[in-house]
Amino acid sequence: MTLAETGAPDWSWNLLTDFQEMWSYPFMVNAFRAGAIVAVVAAVVGWFVVLRRLTFAAHTVSLVAFPGAAGALLLGVSAGYGYFTLCVAAALVIAALRGGGEHEESALTGTVQAFLLASGFLFTALYRGLLEGPQTILFGTFLGITSSQVTVLTVVGAVVLAVLALLGRPLLFASVDPKVAAGRGVPVRALSVVFLVLLGAATAEASQITGTLLVFALMVIPAATAQVLTARPGLSLALAVLLAFATTWLGLTAAYYWPYPLGFFVTTIAFAGYLLALGWRSLSEVPGRRAMAPTATREVPA
Repeated sequence: MTLAETGAPDWSWNLLTDFQEMWSYPFMVNAFRAGAIVAVVAAVVGWFVVLRRLTFAAHTVSLVAFPGAAGALLLGVSAGYGYFTLCVAAALVIAALRGGGEHEESALTGTVQAFLLASGFLFTALYRGLLEGPQTILFGTFLGITSSQVTVLTVVGAVVLAVLALLGRPLLFASVDPKVAAGRGVPVRALSVVFLVLLGAATAEASQITGTLLVFALMVIPAATAQVLTARPGLSLALAVLLAFATTWLGLTAAYYWPYPLGFFVTTIAFAGYLLALGWRSLSEVPGRRAMAPTATREVPA
């Protein structure tokens, strides 16, 4: 039985009752499980994406997830295979094109991105399945998430987090000051390649929740918000995970009660949090500026 068959649910303002109602549906239980896994992995990877200024690369990988999923559906296999195959392949291509440098823009990367997007739209035009297929790929959905998909997401997420835990210290060093890190023997180039592969896997995971067009929001916005609030690496990383987790679960709850794409709610909530963080930082800087003003005035010669 689906939500369409039972009618639109009503929000009762009783959190316990509301969550019991949502979790009475197996697909919602799977959605919240998958959302929790995706949120943690996307936040950790996204934190390094923002720190390393790889947002263009993350954007590219998220976009090419669309033709990957569309091609998989056209071939009659699960979209998940397409997500992981093309996202990881795109990450390897970007790693080869970057050549160890830190320049984000690449004409060749943009060209490949445009071609793959066009291929994705061709695949959707050739696809003769349900009309909601392309919309699900682009904007995400919580419907139809199975226990087997949750298992796959758990395994992939555990591998990504385990590799990041092993490479965390040298990766942080290489992200903050790559030249000094290279001078001290840190394999900066190899770390960059491995991280881009992890980015591809994390993007493929998140795409199955938010959709390919909006995965960038979950990957980047919580991490950027956390880094606005604090410069301490450990605290910032933990805050990014908390923000991504809250954003995803709030988005799932909103998508359950309102008939709009899940990706829209996740993006809107994340963006609102980022604006609040900017406002908080601006307000916290005002007292410091006021305290400095009299000193500056006294230093001006008469």
